[in-house]
Amino acid sequence: MGVKQAAEGTLAALGQPAEVLGLCAGLAGTAAQANRDRMQELLRNEFPGVLVRVCTDLHLVLAAMPDLAAIVLIAGTGSAAVGRDASGRQLREGGHGPSGSDEGSAFDIGRCAVEAARKQTADDAASELGRQILRHLGCANWAAVDAKAAANADDVYPRVFPVVAASADAGNVLAQSLLSEAARKLAAIALRLVESLGISQQTFPLAKTGGTVGRSQFFDQTLDSELKQKLPSAVLSIVSAKPAETAARLALRGVREREEAAP
Repeated sequence: MGVKQAAEGTLAALGQPAEVLGLCAGLAGTAAQANRDRMQELLRNEFPGVLVRVCTDLHLVLAAMPDLAAIVLIAGTGSAAVGRDASGRQLREGGHGPSGSDEGSAFDIGRCAVEAARKQTADDAASELGRQILRHLGCANWAAVDAKAAANADDVYPRVFPVVAASADAGNVLAQSLLSEAARKLAAIALRLVESLGISQQTFPLAKTGGTVGRSQFFDQTLDSELKQKLPSAVLSIVSAKPAETAARLALRGVREREEAAP
């Protein structure tokens, strides 16, 4: 199990004997109660007597935010937003895979880039972007891209994002258009979540994280502009805490709460 290996690796890195008192795992696919219960049972069997907490990877990122109302916008291979209001009520928007969500993600950007580049063959920006995409994927033509995508789309479309990002920063107008549309999609995800939480009229922190953040000056600036336009009360930042550090703090908090509650 990956979680067990990670815990054992951490203990080995300490270089001295240590006792595990608490464990927190932020795992994708554990939003469903049945999946979360199953994972907790597996971890409790692997770490008997240890306080175990399982949450989604999205809610682990949210736990790194300040108390009260807060939003985290995730823009990586997929996309999602997770947040809470001042009472602690938590909601999420998106993050269900490319078939029905993940708008503005690296997968979405790559898929849209391939579609646009192959259609606009008479356009210089499209032709140049298309050549770079084919070269980056190691494909001679679009038929080869289609074959790769049919076998494993996750191994194709997200890999196109760095090409689009670099091209946009170099001034390619098609790449800039693709990233501008992605920024609008991501800002719309955040807006829907803010409206669902009912916090649009108050000041709140909104942090960005994910593999597309910090990869392109054009994309970062465009996304910030879209977020400021749609959510003027949001205070923008980038998630600085590492997930492992947040998980360790949550595990420690759980241990302390258990000790305080003990007779």
